[in-house]
Amino acid sequence: MINLKLTYKVLGSLLFLEAMFMLCCLIMAFCYKEDDVLAFLVSIAVTLGVAMLLKHLGRDAENTMSRKDAYLIVTTSWLSFTILGALPYLIGGYLTNVTDAFFESMSGFTTTGATILDDVEVLPHGMMFWRSLTQWIGGLGIVFFTIAILPSLVGGNVRVFSAEATGPLRAKLHPRLSTTAKWIWTIYFMLTITCCGAFVLGGMDWFDSVNYSMTTTATGGFSTHNDSVGYFHSPTLEYLGALFQFLSGINFTVLYLALFKFQFKSLFKNSELRFYILLVAISTIWIMVLLITRNGYDLEHAFRSSLFQTVSFITTTGLFSDDAALWPHVTWGILGILMFFGACAGSTSGGFKSIRALMVFKVIRNQFKQILHPKAVLPVKINGQSIIASSINTLMAFFAIYVIACVFTTIVMVSVGIDNINAITISLSCISNVGPTLGTQIGPEMSWSILPDSIKWLCSGLMLMGRLEIFSVLVLFTRAFWKDN
Repeated sequence: MINLKLTYKVLGSLLFLEAMFMLCCLIMAFCYKEDDVLAFLVSIAVTLGVAMLLKHLGRDAENTMSRKDAYLIVTTSWLSFTILGALPYLIGGYLTNVTDAFFESMSGFTTTGATILDDVEVLPHGMMFWRSLTQWIGGLGIVFFTIAILPSLVGGNVRVFSAEATGPLRAKLHPRLSTTAKWIWTIYFMLTITCCGAFVLGGMDWFDSVNYSMTTTATGGFSTHNDSVGYFHSPTLEYLGALFQFLSGINFTVLYLALFKFQFKSLFKNSELRFYILLVAISTIWIMVLLITRNGYDLEHAFRSSLFQTVSFITTTGLFSDDAALWPHVTWGILGILMFFGACAGSTSGGFKSIRALMVFKVIRNQFKQILHPKAVLPVKINGQSIIASSINTLMAFFAIYVIACVFTTIVMVSVGIDNINAITISLSCISNVGPTLGTQIGPEMSWSILPDSIKWLCSGLMLMGRLEIFSVLVLFTRAFWKDN
């Protein structure tokens, strides 16, 4: 039986937090004395009203949370944050279409970074800050943030964490999940502050550095300028951006062990991290050679552009310093593969995740060995530990659904007149939460405003599925989920 009262109670509590985040943007709007003050005032009032209504409906709720309740709470909380997060765009008149506002809000919270806005620079500072803040909140997860600061608001938080966490394996730093969440959010906050300081030293002003640091460490990619990082024409900022995107793509548990426990050997022993580094190194060198031989780039420019875009695509950040649409088409294939793989599980990046790709490769390798040695027992090992059969089955099911979702979305897009390259990369971009695409209709430097409304809704759904790892969303559409037993 679904505990709806508990769902209302938790959602109400979460929406109070969203109102608090909007209040930060309202303060920013007051400081700059621009026309977005009313938009945030009304949005805060509506959000608080909905929060109080839900808390009233959830009064006297039993604090026993089943697995079904956890999946329902996680999915509905992301949808609620997105719907109410779209209000500032609509009330302020910056986006007049409900579809566009919902798309922009969903792209923010899921850290996808695709935008409907043709000219970001016309937005007032408070709205720019709201776009960046939505990505920073969504980087590690809306509910995970709540577990860290107010664990009592989310009863049964282990189940909620499982419904929202990314990756096939769950690592805990402490027996209490709330303590683990606090440590991970501490690392996330420190990484953001360090990134902000580095950008300031690199030549950014404070407002830009705060926004870019939030969207860089969240691997989201929203920018305060139409030309993204390319606006600054600064090699220093590009190298700093690549560094912090790369660090944000590493499993935060591994970063914790290295930074706080001084277990630096864990960095070198981690199979997924080695695979991630290998992908970045090979792709960077390959694209660099192509840019030198085919586009006439000099060595440093080719290395810098290749490194930045490689890291940006594999971490699913989506910031750009160069127009990859003008690069040789073979580089599109390389970047497309990176979009699919993504960085490490347990990081802020999206995608299939490097650990899953590594596991698939090991399953394939074992299959070839099994043909030659039918009676051999060939376990799949990650970091020296064997993966149980049920996890392998889940992995293959996830891989199948991931591919099917991409193929289905691609076919729908081609049927409405979108060219093949864009259709494929838009599908990958949405489900992997990347943002930019590759092609002529919608390139890395273009907005998604030309897409039909129906496709925008489809893309929004795909973004949510990608951020919540597909199963957490799709399970709500199964008949078994709603049965009492």
